[in-house]
Amino acid sequence: MNDQSTPEAVQPIRPDTVFACIDGLATTPAVVDGAAWAAQRLGAPLALLHTLQQPEPLPPVGDYSGVIGMGAQDLLLERLNALDEERTQLAHEAARRMLDAAHARLANPQGEQLQLLLRHGELTDVLLEHEPQARLFVLGSNRRPSSARKLRLDHHVESVVRSVRQPVMVMPGPQFTPPTGFVLAYDGSATAQQALRTVGRSPLLRGLPGLLALAGEPGEQAQQCLHEAQAQLRAAGFEVATRIIPGAPEEALPALMDERPDDMLVLGAYGHSRIRQLIVGSTTTALLRLSNVPVVVLR
Repeated sequence: MNDQSTPEAVQPIRPDTVFACIDGLATTPAVVDGAAWAAQRLGAPLALLHTLQQPEPLPPVGDYSGVIGMGAQDLLLERLNALDEERTQLAHEAARRMLDAAHARLANPQGEQLQLLLRHGELTDVLLEHEPQARLFVLGSNRRPSSARKLRLDHHVESVVRSVRQPVMVMPGPQFTPPTGFVLAYDGSATAQQALRTVGRSPLLRGLPGLLALAGEPGEQAQQCLHEAQAQLRAAGFEVATRIIPGAPEEALPALMDERPDDMLVLGAYGHSRIRQLIVGSTTTALLRLSNVPVVVLR
């Protein structure tokens, strides 16, 4: 990396940047490829970002000077301090190599439009700090099984999606293929209407065929809700169909996306009250946990 792109360099973040949040886990290739695709569609600069969290402290050393002697106690503390410094240096070296590998993966490095960023702290805090310059955050879901039949969403991803106001795109697996269409989950709520307006204004999905999907019971009110939303997107230049799928959103929408593996799912974030989220969980979290296609979450 040259001097202007080294992670340690202090550099201003360009406005409307797409941030690819890489962590070296299985979804990192998809995060890099998906962020590069989004940056190209949006005409936005791209930043590859890795955050170094504070490592867990080494266990404290008790006062054993009466047993092993004062000199031995001091020597032990010195060696532990040296080990801690070595851990920090190794973490920095691993981060640099990770960023270099992600940079090398890009077919079109974007020249001056690309930034490599190494930051310290919790991921959510770092992204909130950079949010004024962000157009889109791209993360990997890094789902893990909590039991034989249930996947658990990485708490970092859920924290980011709950906290930031800018759109977030979440990759469910190690590979990203540019979508050939999109499904917008729509129920007529204020959150869904805001997502609809955002899709209509953004070039991210422009030119791709869309589907407005409402999970629930068919009826005249549901049809009218979809028709009004369809008219708005058509007025914005989108080709979009509508569909009502019976069932709860967290069950019906993942099943629908299994039928459309080349599409992208778009939804509004956390439309329920905080109390309801705490009691019964969140539809947004469930969809991020269960979806097998990339998900764009809009606030």
